[in-house]
Amino acid sequence: MATDWGYEPHNGPDTWPSKYPQAGGQSQSPVDIVTSSIQSRSYDTPLTWKYGPGICKTIVNTGCGWRVDVQGNDSELSGGPLSESYELVQFHSHWGNDSTCGSEHTVDGKAYAGELHFVHWNRDKFPSCAEAVPSPSDLTAIAVFLEEGEKNPEIDKLCEVLSKIPSKDDRTELPEDLDPVGMFPADHSFWTYSGSLTTPPCYESVTWIVFKTPITASQEQV
Repeated sequence: MATDWGYEPHNGPDTWPSKYPQAGGQSQSPVDIVTSSIQSRSYDTPLTWKYGPGICKTIVNTGCGWRVDVQGNDSELSGGPLSESYELVQFHSHWGNDSTCGSEHTVDGKAYAGELHFVHWNRDKFPSCAEAVPSPSDLTAIAVFLEEGEKNPEIDKLCEVLSKIPSKDDRTELPEDLDPVGMFPADHSFWTYSGSLTTPPCYESVTWIVFKTPITASQEQV
């Protein structure tokens, strides 16, 4: 299926606002996180998550990476900057041509080898993710930076099936024991800000939670 946006000069981010007006907004993501300008914050309750077994059902070739689709409602993200409960719907990858330019967010101008996005929707207010997508603050995304190093066992489970999805829109089933938490860093400190989807339609509806500490992945994995 053809798409009217991409990352080439003729259809890249600079062209998106002409077809997706939200992409020209003032709260667009990704951003460069300038650590010297961030004020520390405390929350009444800690950020917590629960992802039940077997919820990661399929992996899809998106044409510019992979996406894992989640089924069932046995997941919950709450606390921290969130006043309601959010459910995981999918997670996906971003990477570049080498280990210095793959992430979407940057920290003090530094990019990482890659970045994972775990996308959640507000199930307290909406019956489906599709209805939550355009609504301000009713999506939450956890961003995890990747840096080159030791192999990550959970990412390895994904890499083992990538040969089964060589073309865009191809999909295949995943192992039952795939655990999203295995792709989170041990240090759960984070930055947070209000932003947008990083691809069209670029709705400014996302509370971003960006883990400060990257996880490692092997050169082959990123």
